[in-house]
Amino acid sequence: MTDSSEGRTRDQVIGDGVAWLSRWSLRWLLIAAGAVLLGLIIKVAWPIILPVALALVVTTVLAPVSTAFQRWLRLPSGLAAAATLVGAIGVVVLVSIALAPSISGQAGEIASDATSGVGRLQEWVQESNFVSKAQIDAALEGVQEKLSSSSSSIASGVLVGVGAVTSALITLVVTLILTFLFLKDGSRFRPWVRELGGERAGRHLDEVLSKAWATLGGFIRTQALVSFIDAIFIGLGLVLVGVPLAIPLAVLTFFGGFIPIVGAFVVGAIAVLVALVSVDFTGALIVLAVIIAVQQLEGNVLSPWLQSKSMNLHAGVVLLSVALGSTIFGIIGAFLAVPTVAVIAVILRYLNDQVTLAEGTPSPTRETLPQFSAEPTPIDDAEPPRRAAVKRPFLGRLRGR
Repeated sequence: MTDSSEGRTRDQVIGDGVAWLSRWSLRWLLIAAGAVLLGLIIKVAWPIILPVALALVVTTVLAPVSTAFQRWLRLPSGLAAAATLVGAIGVVVLVSIALAPSISGQAGEIASDATSGVGRLQEWVQESNFVSKAQIDAALEGVQEKLSSSSSSIASGVLVGVGAVTSALITLVVTLILTFLFLKDGSRFRPWVRELGGERAGRHLDEVLSKAWATLGGFIRTQALVSFIDAIFIGLGLVLVGVPLAIPLAVLTFFGGFIPIVGAFVVGAIAVLVALVSVDFTGALIVLAVIIAVQQLEGNVLSPWLQSKSMNLHAGVVLLSVALGSTIFGIIGAFLAVPTVAVIAVILRYLNDQVTLAEGTPSPTRETLPQFSAEPTPIDDAEPPRRAAVKRPFLGRLRGR
């Protein structure tokens, strides 16, 4: 057997390697340039992309209700979408009215109690001589200043949302209108994309959109259920310990649950600091134990049980996506980071499946024709398979006619 590299000089081998590396380096540079350009486009078009993304998230939650109205009540798509949206707004308003008195009266105390908790923790660590005073001051000074300076934003963020009031209201109105349109005409989008993409590409686009939509809807609904369960258990623990800010902290826990890992860590830290000030050190330890137990229940039981394996993302991917989203787009970027990465993961898995299918599909020739070895074989052993392989497809075609 002759080696394919026989007769090639050293400079030819090195030149082929450099040429291969250059080609792939250029390809990756082009991909990186495309990614940067896409990021710039998203940043410029963010005022348009944000309400569209929020409307898609809301639509994934409300779409089953609208579909049920059309199926069981025989309502037209427009009337079913309007009824679903009005009903959802009514539920949100009723819940807000029920929770607003306690939240508005105590939300401002959360930041101040957390700041006091940092100071109490600093005093305790200094008295225990665990570390020096200089190290404590260097580590906690920034945290305390941040909590003190953001007290008003924390209090208003629970009720108002993200950004200025005017911008938030405009985004809210546009999101509601888009949600109504998505609920009303969303079923027409996939057939339109399939027809637009043609016979070959349209089938793939339709399947990718179907998988991405199912993943997004399942993720949002499951995350909402998990966050609700976390808020119930943690809020119950805060009430039993005697923390006076149990309801606002439970609400923060619910919304923080939509930002995996980071949200639970931040809200849990705030709850422990508030318990340290409002109760005592033992109460803070109990709250910390309750939060850890609930997080373990969520990570090891609830999420694996409620979410399918195809939706699960590695903790490192989740953490990096939340960090990138929050750095670029703030808290709303942290909220949308994980659903976006989940959809991207679905697309990448589908592409990987198609590549695997393309390279792993057995050829009809390989299935039909015998594989001959280079070694000489007795003619009695080799001849029957060859005759069978040649005659069987021919006879099969005759029978098919």
